[in-house]
Amino acid sequence: MTQDLPELRKQIDTLDVELLDLLNRRAALALEVGEVKRAEGSVVFRPEREAQVIRTLQQRNAGPIKADGIAHVWREIMSACRSLEARQRVAYLGPAGTFSEQAALQFFGSSIDHVPCANFDEVFHATTSGRADFGVVPIENNTEGVVARSMDLLLNTPLHIVGEVSLLVRHHLMRLENSMDGISVVLGHPQALAQCHHWLGTHLPQVERRAASSNAEGARLASTNPAWAAIAGDRAASEFGLHLVASAIQDDAHNRTRFNVICMPKVMERPAASGNDRISLVVSVPNVPGAVHDLLVPLKRHGVSMTRFESRPARSGQWDYYFYIDVQGHPDQDNVAAALAELKGLCAFYKILGSYPVATP
Repeated sequence: MTQDLPELRKQIDTLDVELLDLLNRRAALALEVGEVKRAEGSVVFRPEREAQVIRTLQQRNAGPIKADGIAHVWREIMSACRSLEARQRVAYLGPAGTFSEQAALQFFGSSIDHVPCANFDEVFHATTSGRADFGVVPIENNTEGVVARSMDLLLNTPLHIVGEVSLLVRHHLMRLENSMDGISVVLGHPQALAQCHHWLGTHLPQVERRAASSNAEGARLASTNPAWAAIAGDRAASEFGLHLVASAIQDDAHNRTRFNVICMPKVMERPAASGNDRISLVVSVPNVPGAVHDLLVPLKRHGVSMTRFESRPARSGQWDYYFYIDVQGHPDQDNVAAALAELKGLCAFYKILGSYPVATP
């Protein structure tokens, strides 16, 4: 027989109290772990450990909660427990309401100290100087390709990659007026404007498209002028009191952006193997016939899968290029270590940008 609503709510209330007790017991154990880490001189944040915990729980799950829900809930639990030891200061492209902020929260959970920055260069500077412990920067979009400035900065700084976030991006058109009538300007980050190019050409063909330093900055500017609209996410609309006048206007329904989490090696060394890892590196080769082809041979010989291969001008004036490569695996794996050693021997320039767990849903 179906239970009535008051009885079901009573059972939920009882379970909530039990859950609270269990969470506090977990937090107490986390504090003990913190004491051990301090005695050992270990770091507080271990992304490979958290990735393993989430993946194990997703695999063991037999209930109605979906995998992404488990990831979200446990990430917040771990974030709250981690903050009892130390709160991470995280730099990202601001102001509040950007997709970069959303990526930071998806990776670290909400128990962090926010360090919003005006541009990508400032994110790298804040993380290098110690104003932030970690930085979060977009590295590529599945429709518009790489974020060139992030790639250039990774090449020329001492920071390394310790994690990644794959964020499903939903762009919305927002403004002070709850109508699409009378819009004279649409503001957004250049990547967002490009990702909504077809929709804007169809629905607002005569409207000026104006670049902003971030989508959230575009939303802030739109909140100052009723004739302006912005392309941004839900958080920006809430932050600046704007109406969503058109939802999910991105041209690709599966629009995703991948973000890298960066830090100084003294803040966190290379994460240990998690069982599902990625290595990012940048190389250059002598300008001789077959040199680029030869880069691929060690990977094939040792059974290492390459997941990304991008070129960027070296700006040497000689038409030389840097090649950004992602491969599956971890440097502690014998076949991966052998492939990387052979690859390094072929290169005029070789730098591992980071080794880190592949993003969880």
